[in-house]
Amino acid sequence: MTVGSMTPSGPIHQPVFDHLELLTDDRGLFEHALGAVPRREHGYCVDDIARGLVVTCREPEPGPSARRLARCYLAFVLAALQPAGTCHNRMDVDGNWRDEAAVGDWWGRTLWGLGVAVATAQTPGMRARALGGFRVAAQCRSPHLRSMAFAALGAAEVLRRRPAEMAARLLLADALAALGELPDSDRGWPWPEERLSYANASIAEALIVAGDALADVAALDRGLSLLDFLLRSQTRDGHLSVTPVGGRGRDDVGPGYDQQPIEVSALADACASAFRITDQPSWLTGVSLAWAWFLGDNDSGTPMFDPRTGGGYDGLERRGRNENQGAESTLAMLATAQQACRISELG
Repeated sequence: MTVGSMTPSGPIHQPVFDHLELLTDDRGLFEHALGAVPRREHGYCVDDIARGLVVTCREPEPGPSARRLARCYLAFVLAALQPAGTCHNRMDVDGNWRDEAAVGDWWGRTLWGLGVAVATAQTPGMRARALGGFRVAAQCRSPHLRSMAFAALGAAEVLRRRPAEMAARLLLADALAALGELPDSDRGWPWPEERLSYANASIAEALIVAGDALADVAALDRGLSLLDFLLRSQTRDGHLSVTPVGGRGRDDVGPGYDQQPIEVSALADACASAFRITDQPSWLTGVSLAWAWFLGDNDSGTPMFDPRTGGGYDGLERRGRNENQGAESTLAMLATAQQACRISELG
């Protein structure tokens, strides 16, 4: 990656897509890697390819590589959709779907990716195809909270570009209703679930963007409050110490390990949205802390990406890192680098 300007936490590396290209063939993005080598035998998943669509479409000045990847990822998620709006997730290397279409997390992330593509894809044709796919997927609703949170992020993106788009408005309203069913929290544990698990910041961000788009001040304020709690509870000795794979409860102390880059990226995205909506510079600190985590300002003092290729490492361990560079971790790093580049331009 090319070193650009500085944040208070260190140098910004302009995203490069060499490793993401290595993980992607003509069909899609391989989920896993052994070191930096794609593990083709594990095939592809929409969960990752929808994330790839978000990252490649929101790249502000995409080169040929990012453009090709965005076209590939858009085609894959559209192929995963069924006419009723459900979505496949897993495909083998021979191009066969290995699951039944449903409305799990991958359905929500598909709506997120398509929403970003509607708003920012490079060509009118891609934006039109993404909108068509969004309308198909938006026929459904999911009983899963995080699926609806991801869908809300996509619907809010569509409304920023197309304020009159009814499919997005109805989906966002239903997502906000689902999020509004979260139980009240208490002072000792403000989070509305007994444990922090995964994609926690995406729930806060969904409340923030839905509250803003639908002029629901209570939802916006609750989202900001939950995001503030996440930042405070996941900052330790001046650096991020995010919820590990095993989760984190109110009585857990000290750092947990097998920290996933996707949790850091979700915080960066949520803080960037909070800043965009509130114009409060304090939220930029969260983006800086997230980028610093990848640079090595974390519980193990370990850099979490390869600056030459743009490959992200799969997990932060007690004494280092998981050396595999899979799709999820690489995309999480690239997404965080994009947000860090944006805030560096504000200075």
